[in-house]
Amino acid sequence: MATVFEVRLAGEEPAFAAQAAHAAFEVLDKLEALLSRFHPGSEIAALSRLAPGEALQLSEPTAACLALALDVEQQTGHAFSLAATASRTGRPPARWTLDPATLTVTVHEGPCLLDLGAIGKGFALDRMAAELREWGCPSFLLVAGGSSVLAGDPPPGSEAWTARLSDPAHPEAPAESIALVHTALGSSGLALQGNHITDPRTGQPVTRRRRTWVRADSAAEADAFSTALMVLDEAGTATLAAQRPDLKTWITAA
Repeated sequence: MATVFEVRLAGEEPAFAAQAAHAAFEVLDKLEALLSRFHPGSEIAALSRLAPGEALQLSEPTAACLALALDVEQQTGHAFSLAATASRTGRPPARWTLDPATLTVTVHEGPCLLDLGAIGKGFALDRMAAELREWGCPSFLLVAGGSSVLAGDPPPGSEAWTARLSDPAHPEAPAESIALVHTALGSSGLALQGNHITDPRTGQPVTRRRRTWVRADSAAEADAFSTALMVLDEAGTATLAAQRPDLKTWITAA
């Protein structure tokens, strides 16, 4: 996933907190081995090698991440898409289906070049949070690369964790602080990597917005919808807001 992950735990004995954090990072390592298209042994890489008509049964985490991504694709009119990588290469997107009963992907037209970069970090945070709760550590703040944040219970004696809506392109500008409790914050923008976000429907870089933030119940959705908002025009943004009033969004125009 090519970024730095952080685990912050509050209210726990240090040695126990270290063990719980280590367990959460083990979850991350396993997901990295499954979901990264840069890992030749990952299931996503294996999908890219399938010929039309071939199928691959996936592990539960990979199938769950793909299913969530497909749901966001539908909700955003494909402004978010796992096929963005293919669109950048000029290749038409693959046609494939996921059978949720058998966790099997069948490729109908390929190659099946999928990129989980816009949802994988958040998905990993959600799974890491589940592991920490299994350890009985409900007060946590998980961060991936500074662009994906997931909060559990607040630290003892505090009402919430705090995040700042800062724009790397304008570090001198005042940044709004927001309280996070049992919620996630995802952001996307152009400041650090330039015009790297592509409209999957056209294959063209998007430039209408400089940065977006989305607060959602899950880190995976916060990640994915923040990317979609970089692509959507005003009408598409309004449609998404009507469909998903639970999402809180912030947008900075280019």
